Amino acid sequence: MRIISANTNGIRSAAKKGFFEWMKQQQADVVCIQETKAQIHQLQENPALFFPEGYHCYYHDAIKKGYSGVALYCRTQPDDVIMGMGDAEFDAEGRYIEARFGKLSVISLYLPSGSSSEERQQAKYRCMDHFLPLMEQMKASGRDYIICGDWNIAHQNIDIKNWKGNLKNSGFLPEERAWLDKLFGEVGFVDGFREVNQEAEQYTWWSNRGQAWAKNVGWRIDYQILSPSLQGKVSAAAIYKDERFSDHAPLSLDYAYEIPCQSVVAANAGSVTG
Repeated sequence: MRIISANTNGIRSAAKKGFFEWMKQQQADVVCIQETKAQIHQLQENPALFFPEGYHCYYHDAIKKGYSGVALYCRTQPDDVIMGMGDAEFDAEGRYIEARFGKLSVISLYLPSGSSSEERQQAKYRCMDHFLPLMEQMKASGRDYIICGDWNIAHQNIDIKNWKGNLKNSGFLPEERAWLDKLFGEVGFVDGFREVNQEAEQYTWWSNRGQAWAKNVGWRIDYQILSPSLQGKVSAAAIYKDERFSDHAPLSLDYAYEIPCQSVVAANAGSVTG
């Protein structure tokens, strides 16, 4: 099973840069997208592109136009699709969509960024406070979870180029890193990428300022985070940087795990929005 997570920073912009041509070559079972920055009616104007053949496509838009939004493309039709994390503030921003296949759940998640203002940082903390108990419930449920997306937090010094200079910046604050410490430690979830790659300078996001991309001055803030039951199931991981579709790079993980085959599609199967 192959799962891709990609923050497109505007799915229409990424499409113009070749994202869908690349995606079609990857043979992924599920593609998790964040920051679509579009309303579904805008994407329906070009269904061949934004509802790619061979996938069941599901979008959860933000109410605010041109903002946030998540999506899932699934080769196998899910048993169920859940829109939202159960919090009105963040569900209005289109930050969570979950597909269920048997006992497996695959989620596309976009945690808020707090870099623009203190107000948004407080919103980020509210989202984190809401989401951690949900993950504890996930662990207790007996289901297998793969939570893909832009978590907007670099966990450890190895996950950010200039860690000393960012200790007081959103995305690398002690409170944010401690939250991931608890998630990976006390709660027991697994950083899928680090299951197979312990190397430094493995980044997924680069600022558009200066020469961050050219000099690889990046952050690893995109993750596939796994329930404890899936520990040891990752067989390969890759960050794709040969082309640049947005300020993030797609993260692909291969798993020694098969999605239950309810109905693998051979053609586009439509869409859902919440």
